[in-house]
Amino acid sequence: MLKKLVSICVIGGLFSGSALAQDAESVRYERALAAGYKAQFICSGLWNGGKSVADIKADELTGIYDRIADIVPTLVEEVDENERQVRVRFAEDAPPRAAIWNRMTGCTAMPIGFGGVKAGPQTKRREFHDERPWPMGDQDAAAQKSAGSSGFEMVAGRAFDPQAFGGKTSAILIVQNGKIQTEKYKDGHDLHTGQRTWSVAKSIAGTLIGHSVQQGMVDVNARTGLSQWQAFGDPRQFITIDNLMRMASGLTSDTAGNRTDAIYMGGTSASEQAPIWPLLYQPGTRFRYANNDILLAVLAAQAGHLDKQSRLGHDLPADHGFDPFAFFQKLGMTRTYAETDWQDNYILSSQVWTTARDLGRLGMLYLDNGMWNGERLLPENWREYVSTPSGPQPEDRNFGYGATFWLMNQSEGIPKDAFAGFGNRGQYLVIIPSLDLVVVRRGYDSAEDRFDVEAFTKEIVAAIN
Repeated sequence: MLKKLVSICVIGGLFSGSALAQDAESVRYERALAAGYKAQFICSGLWNGGKSVADIKADELTGIYDRIADIVPTLVEEVDENERQVRVRFAEDAPPRAAIWNRMTGCTAMPIGFGGVKAGPQTKRREFHDERPWPMGDQDAAAQKSAGSSGFEMVAGRAFDPQAFGGKTSAILIVQNGKIQTEKYKDGHDLHTGQRTWSVAKSIAGTLIGHSVQQGMVDVNARTGLSQWQAFGDPRQFITIDNLMRMASGLTSDTAGNRTDAIYMGGTSASEQAPIWPLLYQPGTRFRYANNDILLAVLAAQAGHLDKQSRLGHDLPADHGFDPFAFFQKLGMTRTYAETDWQDNYILSSQVWTTARDLGRLGMLYLDNGMWNGERLLPENWREYVSTPSGPQPEDRNFGYGATFWLMNQSEGIPKDAFAGFGNRGQYLVIIPSLDLVVVRRGYDSAEDRFDVEAFTKEIVAAIN
């Protein structure tokens, strides 16, 4: 009996010690995630968004994931203006988490444990060309209002009243007939203040894939061709880019929705993390909103470009590459940054920083059915493609889903052709071709207090009549 009791105590002690070690490891990992999140947002907010550290802490670093919300304020940041780096230490025996800025793709979060060399001073600047006429620049943009825009003004003003539509609004932009009808910002923000798009980036990803289709580099109905899925018998090799764009891959993952912590906060690369998940349903049969589907669609598009470049070489035009920066420049979206992981994979499920006006320009591209300054940037049928619910649909939402865009075709008082990019914390880009209308709303909403974009859009539409 005594031997049995000793054995029980020893085993219990082992289990207890193991649990304590696991708890300590979990705490350390969550501190590392919090430090990575803080470094990334301060870096992007400063040099993509043009904001102060105080404003970033007040807006970007509040109302955040519960997992890190209590940790982030306790961590101290080190901002290196000369090297354009932000470092946040999470443990005494580990290098700080680092985010490093560059002028092309914004800030890159480095992996946990990174202690590499500094990036060097940023000697070049972006060319903004604000002096060009709207929409390629900002000259006289606000002086083009049409008669009758006062109704827009009133509704836009109400968006800043939390009692009207909820949330915490930072910017409203309404464009109709190619002109800015209304533009309003919270104190401390202006036409050049950038914010993270969150999942509106998914709609931007769909647009960039559309540009690749127009270039003849990508076929959305083809299999992804991802190298990670090519082993004999791997059923994932039958997933198409279209399946991914419609959130219908059939894959499972760590969490659905807007959570991809290892990539967003941990410094894991998209090419390492996104392809690992197993198939749970037949591709194309079940809607499951997940970051991984868009990350995989972008990886497939990038791979498609590289494959054609290797096969055709110099026969390809110089601009036929997966190049968000060059695409944004064509649209005058000069303050838009599509960020990458440290292995140069675009994180186009969420990590794009942009202004309200730049989102307005993107919406205008769709109003013009993919034409811009006389050049076709998207296939002629691309607007129809992204706004058609041909795949499986959400079961518990008021909105349908096309291909990287939400559909507002079920909303009374809103034209049936309305489609939109929706993003966490209240980022909205609503496009209504029949009214030649683009509505942009930016915010810093919390999970408990969300902006009612449907009610807001109804009032905007009503203001036209």
